[in-house]
Amino acid sequence: MKIAFSPCPNDTFVFHAWAHGLIPNAPELEITYADIDITNRLAASGDSPLDVLKVSYAALPWVLEDYALLPCGGALGRGCGPLVLTAGTRTDAAALSGKRVAVPSDRSTAYLLFRLWAAKHVPGGVGDIVIMPFHEIMPAVRDGHIDAGLVIHEARFTYPSFGLSMMTDLGSWWESDTGLPIPLGAIIARRSLDLPAITKWIQASVAYAWANPEAPREYVMQHAQEMDAAVAKAHIDLYVNDFTANLGDSGYEAITTLLNRAAQEGLVPAIDPELLKFQP
Repeated sequence: MKIAFSPCPNDTFVFHAWAHGLIPNAPELEITYADIDITNRLAASGDSPLDVLKVSYAALPWVLEDYALLPCGGALGRGCGPLVLTAGTRTDAAALSGKRVAVPSDRSTAYLLFRLWAAKHVPGGVGDIVIMPFHEIMPAVRDGHIDAGLVIHEARFTYPSFGLSMMTDLGSWWESDTGLPIPLGAIIARRSLDLPAITKWIQASVAYAWANPEAPREYVMQHAQEMDAAVAKAHIDLYVNDFTANLGDSGYEAITTLLNRAAQEGLVPAIDPELLKFQP
């Protein structure tokens, strides 16, 4: 079975057991390690050779005809949202009116959260949206090439070293506005496959990792791109949670709320609720 997921610790932790033949009756995996922006495009291309992929929830409206959202294996969370950063002293939302904002992707939860927040808080809306590699965003804001930047992951902890100020924590805004977790990464599988079986194999892989937390360590660190072991563990602890085993009602509510709000703003195509929820 051909699968693609990121080399991030949460994904390698989740899929370690299946990748190493530890799940009874599960087929051998042919794994492609790829950034989520790449898998988003592959899934939406219409000619992807992959059976199972990790994508952003924000990409679902473009892929649900061919791929089903599985109720496990992905990432939803709290306290892990993206930030909007500026180099100036003004941190009120009005300062973004008509300004240029750099984002790492236009098919990510971070991007949707930013646009939904801006629609409510930035008078007249922002100006140009500039897509640039994630690692270039903070230097570009610092050097004045861009007015503000949307950042994710470890930038939550490193932005002060660039002399930048936080305008807003979009995760905190989303959670206070909706009471729901932040939908980040989803696992999807071709609708022509045995979806109940794939769901069981992924859930078994998650259960194995939780029952044997030391077993995935070498595999996780092999792909962790020089990440410190303590940071990798914190990453896993944050992103591998109850939603990874089963989205549950609140998980589906978070996904539906995000995509419906984004569709109302014209950011994504409207989704068919019948296509969204697969129950094995």
